[in-house]
Amino acid sequence: MTNKEIKDKTNNYIASSYGRFDVAIKQGKGAACVDFDGKSYIDFTSGIGVNCLGFCDTKWADAVITQVKTLNHTSNLYYTEPAAKLAEKLAILSGMKKAFFCNSGAEANECAIKTARKYSFDKYGKGRHEIITLKNSFHGRTMATISATGQDVFHQYFDPFLEGFVFAEANNIDDTLSKISNKTCAIIIEIIQGEGGILDLDENYIKAVIKATQENYILLIVDEVQTGIGRTGKMFGFKHYNFIPNIVTCAKGLGGGLPIGAALFDEKTQNVLTPGTHAETFGANPIVCAGALEVLDRLASDELNEITKKGAFIKEEILKSKHVKGVNGRGLMVGIEVDVDNKTVVNKCIEKGLLVLTAKQKVRLLPPLTISYDEINKGLEILKSVLEEI
Repeated sequence: MTNKEIKDKTNNYIASSYGRFDVAIKQGKGAACVDFDGKSYIDFTSGIGVNCLGFCDTKWADAVITQVKTLNHTSNLYYTEPAAKLAEKLAILSGMKKAFFCNSGAEANECAIKTARKYSFDKYGKGRHEIITLKNSFHGRTMATISATGQDVFHQYFDPFLEGFVFAEANNIDDTLSKISNKTCAIIIEIIQGEGGILDLDENYIKAVIKATQENYILLIVDEVQTGIGRTGKMFGFKHYNFIPNIVTCAKGLGGGLPIGAALFDEKTQNVLTPGTHAETFGANPIVCAGALEVLDRLASDELNEITKKGAFIKEEILKSKHVKGVNGRGLMVGIEVDVDNKTVVNKCIEKGLLVLTAKQKVRLLPPLTISYDEINKGLEILKSVLEEI
C-alpha cells in the first residue's frame, strides 16, 4: 500500500480522535523507520516514550516471540511465570513491595487513585477522599484521571467530572500546603510534567511535599508514566531525590512497544487491594510481561549512565541552534523552548526526515534510550537545519 492509501483507509474507518501528522510508518529498526513510499526518518519520539529500545529490537522481539509460542494469555485467576518475575524485578529496581498490572498509564493512575482512597477509607473511614493534584499536570484520559489532570483544556465536553480533586500550583510550596485539609488522602505529582511542557519540579518543592505528606498522614503518589523506566537517566525519576513514594505508576517504556502499565505499592499500601476490589482482564498478560522483562534486563546501570550522557550531549548541541531560548528536562526527556511556532518546527522536521513532538509551546524529544550517537547526530543535523531556515 502507499502512504495515501493507508491514510485514506485510516480516515474512513478509524474514529477521528487523533490529530495525526502526515506520516504513515511501515517498518523500523532502532531509531530509524521508513514510510510506505520509501522515505526514511530518524525517530526522536519513541512512540511518545514507548519504544525505549527502539523499533523491533532483536532481543526484545525474540523474548516476545518465545512467549507467544509458550503461553499467550490466561486470566488472573491463575499464576504465570512472566508476571511473577516482572513484579519481583520491578520491586527490586524501584524499592517498592508489590505491583498491580494493567494496560496503560491512565489505568495505572486509575488504580493509584482507587488505592489511595481505599487506604484512607480503611484507616480513617468515609469522607477522607480528596487528592491534591498539580496544575498543568496530565494523568490520563479515563474519567478519573482526566478529572485529576490539572489542565482546563481537558475539562470540557464530558461533564460531570469526578469530584474529590483539588488543584495546587506546581513548585509553589505555600499554595500546595494550603490545599491540605482533613479530607485529603493523597498528593499526586509528576517529577517532570511531560504533557505540561517538560517542566521539572523543584527539589525544595519535592522535599516540602514529602514532609507534608508524612506529617499529615497522607499518601504520596508519583506518576512515572513518562519519566519512569530509565527515561531520565535513573530507573525512576524519584530516584534523583532519594525517597520512596507510597504509590508509583509506570507504563509507556515498560513494555518496549507492547501495552502495559503498573501501579507499585510500598509497605504501607501493598495490601490495600484485596480480591474483588480491583481487576484487569488483560493485566499481566504473559506476552507483554516477557517484553517488559527484556526491557528491564537491558537497562542496567551502564545503560542508564549512557542515557544521562546522551541527554547532556543533545542539550549542549541544541543550545547552539538558532531560535532556541532554552532547553530543560533530564536524560532523554528533553524540552526545547523556541521563539518560533513549535508546530511549524515539527512539520518542517518531518519534511526533512526527523520525527519530533510538541509539549505545550515547546519542541519535545523522547528518542529511544538505546539510540546511537550516529542516529543522534543525524537527527540533530536535521533539527538544526530546520531552525536555521525558519
